Amino acid sequence: MLENRRFVIIGFFALVGLIYLLRLFYLQVLDESYSIESSSNSIKRVIEIPFRGQIYDRTGKLIVYNTPVYDLLVTPHKARVEDTLRFCQVLGIEKHDFDSLMAAASAYSRFKPSLFLRQLSKEDFASIQDIMVDYAGFEFAKSSLRTYTAPTLANTLGYVSEITKSQLEKQEEPYYRQSDYIGQSGIEKIYENELRGKRGTKFVMQNVSGVYKGPWKGGELDTMAVAGENLYSGIDLEVQQYADSLMVNKVGSVVAIEPKTGKIISMVSAPTYDPNILASRYFSKNFAALVRNPYKPLFNRPVMASYRPGSTFKLIQALIGLQEGVITPGSGFTHANCPMHCHNHPATGTVALGVMHSCNPYFYNVFRRLIYKNNIKNTFRASAVGLDHWHDAISKFGIGQRLGIDLPSEYKGNLPNKKYYDRFYGEYRWKFSNIYSLSIGEGELLITPLKMANVAAIIANRGYFYTPHVIHGIGDKKTVNPEYLIRHETGVEAHNFEPVIEGMIGAVEGGTARRSKVEGITIAGKTGTSQNKRGDDSSIFIAFAPVDDPKIAIAVFVEYAGAGGSAAAPIANLVIEKYLTRKITNKALEERMLKADFMSKVILPGQKKPVPVDTTKKKPVTPVKPTAANKPVAINR
Repeated sequence: MLENRRFVIIGFFALVGLIYLLRLFYLQVLDESYSIESSSNSIKRVIEIPFRGQIYDRTGKLIVYNTPVYDLLVTPHKARVEDTLRFCQVLGIEKHDFDSLMAAASAYSRFKPSLFLRQLSKEDFASIQDIMVDYAGFEFAKSSLRTYTAPTLANTLGYVSEITKSQLEKQEEPYYRQSDYIGQSGIEKIYENELRGKRGTKFVMQNVSGVYKGPWKGGELDTMAVAGENLYSGIDLEVQQYADSLMVNKVGSVVAIEPKTGKIISMVSAPTYDPNILASRYFSKNFAALVRNPYKPLFNRPVMASYRPGSTFKLIQALIGLQEGVITPGSGFTHANCPMHCHNHPATGTVALGVMHSCNPYFYNVFRRLIYKNNIKNTFRASAVGLDHWHDAISKFGIGQRLGIDLPSEYKGNLPNKKYYDRFYGEYRWKFSNIYSLSIGEGELLITPLKMANVAAIIANRGYFYTPHVIHGIGDKKTVNPEYLIRHETGVEAHNFEPVIEGMIGAVEGGTARRSKVEGITIAGKTGTSQNKRGDDSSIFIAFAPVDDPKIAIAVFVEYAGAGGSAAAPIANLVIEKYLTRKITNKALEERMLKADFMSKVILPGQKKPVPVDTTKKKPVTPVKPTAANKPVAINR
C-alpha cells in the first residue's frame, strides 16, 4: 500500500514538472510576445489606423472620403532637441508653441508616445522626414483626414474629432487610445462602429537611433488594417446642394423623403457651414467660432428644432375625423359660435374645400366632434376621455415621439394628453374650451420638420410610413438595417385620404400655395403658419408629388418668413421640380427665392429687435481665418 502511494506521489510531481516544461517551451519557442518585449530596443510595435469608410449618395457620387496625412508623435523621455530654434524652423512653429506642446505631451505620459503635430500633408512629410531622424523621441504615424466633395450636409454627416477623456474611460472594449479620432455627431457618430474599421499591427526593426531597418521576421506576425465599411445614403447630392442655395440667408429646414422607402433625399439645416472646416488641424478654433455664432449653425434643425405645426396639422385632424366617422367627405360647417376667425375665402361645404382654404372654423368643429365622441355627459370628463382617444390616434402618425432616424438628438416634440393638462389645471378641471387651439395646430403642440415631412410621406402612401433614414446600405453587400424595412400603419383607411389629397391639390392649384405651382407636375401640398411671439411667424409647407405615383415628400420651415405661401411653398416646389425633372421652369420664382433674405428679421435671444446681418456674403457662417494667434503650421521646404 505504501509502495503504491509513493508511485502516485512521484507520478504527481512528474506530471507537474512536465506541465511546467511544456509551458516554458511554449513561452520561449512558440509565443512571440515575450520575445518582442525583450527586444523592445530593436523591435517596435506599430499600430496602423485604418481608413474610415466612405459615404456615397443615391446616385453613387462620393460625399465623404479620406485624404492621407501624417501625425508627428513625441515620447518625452526619449526626446532630444539640442537646437530648439532649428527644430522650430523645420516645423514652422514658434518657441512658445514647442514649449506648450512638449508640456502637454509630458503631462499625458513621459514614456508613451503622444501627439505633437497633427495632419501633415504628404508633401510636408516628405520635406522633413529625413531631417527628423536627427531628433530622437519623435516619430511619424500615418493618419487620414475626412474630406468632403461639397460644402453641404454638415449637420447630417457630423464630424470626427479627438476622443475625449470621458469617452476613453467609458469605452466598453479597449479599442481607442489617446489622440484617436471618433465620430462625435451625425452619421459619423451613429455609424462609428461600421466606419472605423479594424486596426492593424506591424513589427519593425530599428537601430538605436530609431532608424527603420525593415519588417521583423519578414512581417510574419503583422496584421493588416481593414478599412471601415462604406455607407450608401438616399441623399441626392445635386438636389441637396440646390436646396442649400435656396436656404441661404434664411433660418430653417428642408427635409425631403422618398415615401415608398423612407430614404432621406435632402436634409438642410440653415444656416449651415462647410464641414471641411471641422476636418482640419484648426478644429478647436473653428468649432469655438461656430459655437459662438448666434444663429447656431451646429444646431441640427430638421431633427432638433421644435415648432407649432400650424395649419399643416389640419390634414391629420381631417384624416382622423374621417376615420372616426365624425365627418364625411361631404361634411360642411357654419362659422356660428366659433371663437376662431375665418380667412376671407368661399364657403367650405366639403373636407376638400376645408383643406384647400385652410378654414379655421371648419377644423375647430372637426376637433370638437372628435373630443366629444362619447356618451359622457360631464363635459370635463368627456373632454379628458376624448383627448386621450384623440392623442392615441394622432400618435400613430409619429407625432409626440421619436421616429428613430439614424441621427443623434432627435427631439420627440409634444403631443398633449389628459395627464399633461391635469398638471396645469388639475384633474377634471379643464375642458374643450381650454384646448381648442390644438384644432389648428397651435397651443401646446410641438413638432420637428422631420415629423411633418413624414406626415407628407404618410399621406402620399395613403396611410403608412417607413422610418425615415439617411443610410440605406452598409458595406459591399449594402446591408439594410431591419428597422427601416418595417411598415408602420396609421390605422386610417386608404379611401379616407382621397378627399384630403383633393384639398391639397386645390391648395397648390388655386389656394394658399397657388403662386408657386409647377407646370406639368401635380403637387399635393398644405401651407401653414407657425405663431412666433418674438417676431414674424414661421412659414411652413408640406407636400408630395407626383400625386398618382409619389416619389418625393417634403417639409420646408422658414423662420420669420410669415405665411406658408410666401417662402416655404416656393422653396418646396422648386426642390420637387429639381428632383423630378432636373431642371427649373419658373426662373423668376427661383431668382426671388435665391435672393430672399429673412435673416434680417431674426430676433436673437436677449434682443428686442432684429440685428442687422451682412447679406453680401453668401453664408453667414465662415471658417476661422488664420491670424497671428492661430496661424497654420507652414513646413519649410
